[in-house]
Amino acid sequence: MNPSTPFDESAIATLVDRFYEKVRLDPELGPVFNAAVHDWDEHKHLLTSFWASVALRASSYRGNPMAAHRPHPIRAEHFDHWLTLWRETCAEELNEAHAAQMLEYAQRIGQSLKLGLGLRPQAHPFGVPIVGISR
Repeated sequence: MNPSTPFDESAIATLVDRFYEKVRLDPELGPVFNAAVHDWDEHKHLLTSFWASVALRASSYRGNPMAAHRPHPIRAEHFDHWLTLWRETCAEELNEAHAAQMLEYAQRIGQSLKLGLGLRPQAHPFGVPIVGISR
């Protein structure tokens, strides 16, 4: 993206479109999203509204992200993989400053969702129990 290209709802719509096209085809995330999303155009429109509300303070999003994610078989590693694809797509579609901003928002939102959904990091990442963490 050209550094002088405006960061507006149109840029966010392009980012969301490109990102979710990757998600749909992704072997790890695709099955989760494709089972949950029945109208991709509507989903992308909703997510464009969400991200415009976050990044541009557009106040156009009406919804409850926690409730939207709760009924689906989402694991903590899905969030991590989602964030990797988001980082990659932001770098492809946005200038460096806007990509960093969108990544920061996504990291905070993802952490909040993981906590709200009760998704804890793996308790034994190296095969050794960590004191104070139980499964």
